Amino acid sequence: MEEKLLTGRRHGMAVLLLILLLYVLAIAGVIVGAALADSAQPTMVYEGFYVDAPVSTGRMVGGVALIVVCVIWLCLGWIFLCGLKVLKPQEALVLTLFGKYIGTLKGEGFYYVNPFCSAVNPAAKTRLNQSGDVDGGKGAPKADAETAGKRISLKIMTLNNNRQKINDCLGNPVEIGIAVMWRVVDTAKAVFDVDNYKEYLSLQCDSALRNIVRIYPYDVAPNVDTTGDGIADEGSLRGSSEVVAGRIKDEIQSKVAEAGLEIIEARITYLAYAPEIAAVMLQRQQASAIIDARKMIVDGAVGMVEMALERLNEKQMVTLDEERKAAMVSNLLVVLCGNHDAQPVVNSGSLY
Repeated sequence: MEEKLLTGRRHGMAVLLLILLLYVLAIAGVIVGAALADSAQPTMVYEGFYVDAPVSTGRMVGGVALIVVCVIWLCLGWIFLCGLKVLKPQEALVLTLFGKYIGTLKGEGFYYVNPFCSAVNPAAKTRLNQSGDVDGGKGAPKADAETAGKRISLKIMTLNNNRQKINDCLGNPVEIGIAVMWRVVDTAKAVFDVDNYKEYLSLQCDSALRNIVRIYPYDVAPNVDTTGDGIADEGSLRGSSEVVAGRIKDEIQSKVAEAGLEIIEARITYLAYAPEIAAVMLQRQQASAIIDARKMIVDGAVGMVEMALERLNEKQMVTLDEERKAAMVSNLLVVLCGNHDAQPVVNSGSLY
């Protein structure tokens, strides 16, 4: 379904004034018609019978006809008011005439269309976790409440999908949530090509999120290919959030393009291990951090011992054989790598 824009329909104010003027004229016509009918009363009495003059009969017929026409307009003229449509900025109205799509009104203005046209928006009553959604006519005038609920917002809206529990590429369950910025760009596709474009968007966000998250590990893992080129890389949900968000956006866009929607941006708003493995993974991270810290401490301690031995040899302050060097290295490593402060011990004798 291709979108058709209705242009040149901003005659709402002129048509409204014309209808009000016709109502005033109709009321005046009823009064004038009643006066004409009343003036066509019998004017002559002949041998006990009332005889009307020809002029009076014509006035009565004209007055009755005028009253009938004016009363018909007063009863049915309100139908033309149904063709008045008011749109605010960044709003659209999809119109059908007896089931046939005739076009879309876009942009702010006071429009007049065929009064038998009806607005269509199957997602008018759908409420998602999003900001800037249409309010379904709340606070709108009663005369325009139905139309207000059928308007389609063209603003940029934010969909905050619920957190999902998904297994990453290593099988670890993670909880992840995303925020998607989107808007309607083709009203005809959004209304007629899918049943409910808001629910369709929400379901496609869930599906795209699962498809992308299962490709990545939560954290960097060896021998994992996240790009599909057959080469292991360092991609991860935690470390490559921008890349992951970009792939999620592209995945959603490829699915919702047929619904006339545009995905502007997708962002990861929440990322954590599932509660059932969060404690274990925390211990694993702590152990990894301790190992990394120990490696750094040992590397530093070995460097300091090497420097101490080199300085002692350069100064020739003391001559140490291999056994004494080994003992010195052992003592220095214990002092430098220990978790607690070293307790000095005074040795007044020999090493042997």
